[in-house]
Amino acid sequence: MRGAQKGARGVSLYSRYVNRPVGRVLAAGAYRVGLTPNQVTVVSAGLSYGGIAVLAVVAPGWGVGLGVYAALALGFACDSADGQLARLLGAGGAAGEWLDHVVDAAKITAVHAAVLITFYRHFALPGDRWLLLPLGFQLAAVMIFFGGLLTDKLTPKVPGAPPAAPSRLRAVALLPVDYGVFCAVFLLLGSERAFRYAYFALFLAHAAALAAFLTKWFRGLRRLAAP
Repeated sequence: MRGAQKGARGVSLYSRYVNRPVGRVLAAGAYRVGLTPNQVTVVSAGLSYGGIAVLAVVAPGWGVGLGVYAALALGFACDSADGQLARLLGAGGAAGEWLDHVVDAAKITAVHAAVLITFYRHFALPGDRWLLLPLGFQLAAVMIFFGGLLTDKLTPKVPGAPPAAPSRLRAVALLPVDYGVFCAVFLLLGSERAFRYAYFALFLAHAAALAAFLTKWFRGLRRLAAP
């Protein structure tokens, strides 16, 4: 499994030291029971979408928050496991990558829609403007996901080039926009006020990161087109 790991560059500390190691264990278990990478992706989708459905339908509380967090965090670990299993088996392909990204796109969109439903149905909001928060968060999260994915696809890869050394400072700075860290906000679902303000703080981090990422990505791609 050591040879089935991605590089650490551009990855937050949570993904590097928590999500990927857990995904490594899950990938090893999936290998032992004979699951395919696509089947692990389906398991990831089931966990994530199940947690999102509970968030949207069930009245919030401490127990519900713990359940939602566990489902989302485990689904995220399975999202790491499917790629590790594919690299271990040498079974990666366009169809598997497509399925993985479609599941991720739906998950990112749906989780903020579920928060909006929770805000509307269960929270005594101090004003209707709070209903705009999940919509703004959804926009920022989707743009970070899609923009990073598209930038990676448009950036040519140099065959045989050694991977750049990961930056510890960057890994720490990326923590607020790591999906695994975002999942932890649902542990506060038993307190409306704590959840709202923690969710708002993470939105501000995503909005700031989006502005920085868009500038960096555009400048990098523009340099590629320069003579």
